[in-house]
Amino acid sequence: MSSATTMLGRNFKHTLRNPVAVFNGAIFPIVLMLMFVYVLGGAYDIPGNYVDYITPGMIILTVCYGLSGTALAVNSDMTKGIINRFKVMDISRSAVLSAHVAASMLRSLIAIAVLIGVALIMGFRPAASFPDWLGVIGLLVLVTFATSWITVALGLAAKTPESAGLISVPLVMLPFLSSAIVPADTMAAGVKQFADYQPFTPIIETLRGLLDGTPSGGDAVVAIAWCAGIALVGYVWSLSTFKKRA
Repeated sequence: MSSATTMLGRNFKHTLRNPVAVFNGAIFPIVLMLMFVYVLGGAYDIPGNYVDYITPGMIILTVCYGLSGTALAVNSDMTKGIINRFKVMDISRSAVLSAHVAASMLRSLIAIAVLIGVALIMGFRPAASFPDWLGVIGLLVLVTFATSWITVALGLAAKTPESAGLISVPLVMLPFLSSAIVPADTMAAGVKQFADYQPFTPIIETLRGLLDGTPSGGDAVVAIAWCAGIALVGYVWSLSTFKKRA
């Protein structure tokens, strides 16, 4: 635990020294939400206030936009020799990976809190009860945990920092091909089916239901199952790759 705490502090210092990571993880999602609500929102036939509809999707986009920095940081540790220095120090090897996951989760949760604050200023009015908010927090912790582990695995698998920065692009694009921006039913054939069966759609719909005060048990079960599966794959893949490369 002491090693993990030390490594977590190290990762946060690196984040603060990387303005691109801060912009991608915290500021760019807000810019996107402003653009969608005030520029494009009027073109969508969405019942009610569009900011209420888009906020759950933008929350997931915020999580995804912060992942490239995690993949890059993990790969830099593996390719720039710092792991070899850690080997001869009294540092737990597992602390290196767990600290990256913890840092990624904390960055995402902080960025989400900022995004929700901006959404409230823009007119977002959730109808969630206290238990619903607990469900929102629990789901977001689970989503950030799962996506952080799969991103750590991708960063370890990449051969160079440049490829690590690109390897998380599919995760960034997936929310755009879900119900984050518009309902999946409005999409063209083929895209609609992909949106229905990809992992982020049930996660976003679960968040949307919780924030609206009308949670859906079916979507929640599918969302939790996706998160658990992604976390397990990322964890096992990360450990296997780390042992081979370290």
